[in-house]
Amino acid sequence: MISVLTRVTEAHVTVDGETVGSITCPDTRGILALVGVGREDAEDAWETTARKIAELRILPDEKSVTDVGAPVLLVSQFTLMGRTAKGRRPSWSDAAPGDVAEPVIEKIAAYLRDRGITVEQGSFGAMMKVHSVNDGPFTVLVES
Repeated sequence: MISVLTRVTEAHVTVDGETVGSITCPDTRGILALVGVGREDAEDAWETTARKIAELRILPDEKSVTDVGAPVLLVSQFTLMGRTAKGRRPSWSDAAPGDVAEPVIEKIAAYLRDRGITVEQGSFGAMMKVHSVNDGPFTVLVES
């Protein structure tokens, strides 16, 4: 599983011009989490990823989402699993199929919500437009 976590002041996702998920957090900041689920991920990879989203100290003053009650916009992004070592066309063979990946994304969202975190989501499998105002910019790559 590969995730890109970006500290944002606001972010939203639209599908066909309609907003399906949105966070605004100019004071505390929030996290835009792009998550790619892999075909060969360990059984507990989703939990490690969810815990990192909640607990990494990447907000101002070395705080975490959990520390300050910051919101998260969670977006599934299979293209993070693309292999580009050979040729000019990425290989998507490492990405989990939709029927495997979607429940994993839902587990991550449920885990975060169970911890009291506000979670907005993209629309799984849809062609989405992701808009964000990065703070910093501050972006980290999480592999689990």
